[in-house]
Amino acid sequence: MFTQDFKAQPYWWDRSAPPTEQTTELPKKVDVLIIGAGYTGLHAAIQTARGSRHTLVIDAEHAGWGCSTRNGGQVSNSIKPSFSELEKTHGKDMAFAIHKEGEASLKFSGDFIREENLDCSYAEVGCFHAAHNSAQYEKLARALDYQVPGLEHDAYMISRSEQRFELGTDTYFGGAIFPQHASVDPAAYHKGLLGKARDAGATIISYCAAENINRDKGGFSVKTSKGVVQAEKVIIATNGYTGSLTPRLQRRVIPIGSYVIATEPVGKELMDELMPKDRIVSDTRKVVYYYRPSPDRSCIIFGGRVSLRESNPRISAPKLHQSLTQIFPELEQTKISHSWMGFVAFTFDSLMHVGAEDGLHYAMGYCGSGVGMAGYLGMRMGQQVLGLEQGQTPFNDIKFQTRPLYTGKPWFLAPSLMYYRFMDSLNI
Repeated sequence: MFTQDFKAQPYWWDRSAPPTEQTTELPKKVDVLIIGAGYTGLHAAIQTARGSRHTLVIDAEHAGWGCSTRNGGQVSNSIKPSFSELEKTHGKDMAFAIHKEGEASLKFSGDFIREENLDCSYAEVGCFHAAHNSAQYEKLARALDYQVPGLEHDAYMISRSEQRFELGTDTYFGGAIFPQHASVDPAAYHKGLLGKARDAGATIISYCAAENINRDKGGFSVKTSKGVVQAEKVIIATNGYTGSLTPRLQRRVIPIGSYVIATEPVGKELMDELMPKDRIVSDTRKVVYYYRPSPDRSCIIFGGRVSLRESNPRISAPKLHQSLTQIFPELEQTKISHSWMGFVAFTFDSLMHVGAEDGLHYAMGYCGSGVGMAGYLGMRMGQQVLGLEQGQTPFNDIKFQTRPLYTGKPWFLAPSLMYYRFMDSLNI
């Protein structure tokens, strides 16, 4: 099942090794303190540092240890609820604004990477969103037939008879192609962001856990594992790793483990048969799988949720491999070279949220689609800290929900997954 050189760590770390710890003295006072050195925190830091604010970014682990270097490298428009669903809850104007932000996040990601000349294998390869039954195919087709004016996109349907031009499997019933969606090497992207933040003048200190945040006359006094720092403003950029440091936020995000494997090299001929194009792939199941070729097309990166409870990547790997071979039986004898996991943050309304309370800013809750939106909202949050009008987003105006008795530990996850798997088994 595993290769001899198997690694229980992200495949992406082979190319972009975790940054080595730098001996940097903790400043006693800064203008902006950012807690979390992933996409959100670094994009915010680039804005505030370039805006001449003395900026410090700290992380409990090494910079990028969380999902910023553990994700599948799929960049989409990030908004999960449909326009009609959002319209019922928030009204037509807000639904329109939210979906526009999704489009803006996708465009921002590509523009930023190109303009900053980041070497991270970014490519607009398009997404094949596969229908796992005929009813879902028809639902996708209807959605593309009746697009909201002003939110039109150039997506199109692929029938089951045409499917093998996109994906070498008969498992699905066709699907939709979204040409503007993209792929990226997530760790290389993070490495580029880290360099840009430092070039802008931000200080990044790894293995510096924030332990307590207290308000004082000048803003905040933050106790860390390396000392105390005074900050005028604080940004919380912890997403799926939000914990007891900010209990109010902890009650509003649902940490869910996402598990990923990389196969050993599969050979050019087989790769061309199974994934003839460089598409990123997702499907319409409620318990979704996502996968893609590696940037060099040597292996397949395959992710999803395979356990009712959090699990060791060595335990989850065979289960993911089984799911992979259900789609591609040709890979039954192909071994696993890497297996890893990371926590994504879901929310009770399936939307990301941005806010500020007396100088304490946050952006989080990307619901598994954070590669583009985390950076975009980190950028907007940095602009908000600078007092720039363009920093405001529709997500500032949406109530950040929680539920009674929820404290941050999703006790309801296992029964919810059981229900969703049952629904998937009924092909609904």
